[in-house]
Amino acid sequence: MRVFNALRIGVLIAGACACLKGQGSQTSDAQPEAKGLPPRATPGEYQAQAQAGKLTLAAEFKGHSIPTLQGTLTTEDYVVVEAGLFGPADARATLSTGDFSLRINGRKVPLPSQPYGFVIGSVKDPEWVPPEKAASKSKTGLSTGGEQGDSGTPPAPVKIPVPVQRAMAQRVQRAAFPEGDRALPQAGLLFFEYRGKAQGIRSVELIYAGPAGKTTLNLQP
Repeated sequence: MRVFNALRIGVLIAGACACLKGQGSQTSDAQPEAKGLPPRATPGEYQAQAQAGKLTLAAEFKGHSIPTLQGTLTTEDYVVVEAGLFGPADARATLSTGDFSLRINGRKVPLPSQPYGFVIGSVKDPEWVPPEKAASKSKTGLSTGGEQGDSGTPPAPVKIPVPVQRAMAQRVQRAAFPEGDRALPQAGLLFFEYRGKAQGIRSVELIYAGPAGKTTLNLQP
């Protein structure tokens, strides 16, 4: 099963990369990579802020939601933190998602940040409606809402078309926290594997240990 999931994720990432490459084919230096989210105007617009050397780390806990520029996606297997790194004028920093970890409910061992490619296989779009269900709803004006059939058996799992999966993968990739040597400010999403219910989270600490220094942010669950 793990081998199948790894292959499936690889296919989705390759598709997302191909889409990005196709869209940027007019520019010779276009490369498929995590672009991040637009940084907010100031660190104060995030839930929490802390100093890491001369830089300011700001972050906000998003639970199982994945905010993207095209709308919010969800995942049941990961929790998400939107983070931004700020500095003085003309500041640069070497960014790596491996510099971040997340401590939930005071656990001794924090959760390491995971690459966005691991998240893609569990992503869902709350606004996506299967074509058959959408057509049925438009004809009758009513929706069964995926109720059980007359036999009492649960409905078959809905298969999301590959193009839709690739589009979601591309959205996650674009919103992920960027890496490498970057001019500040930069912002994006960090992912941590956590399958528990968001309602059971009582405390959240984002830990940063990177080239800029070390710091911990207490976030609101």
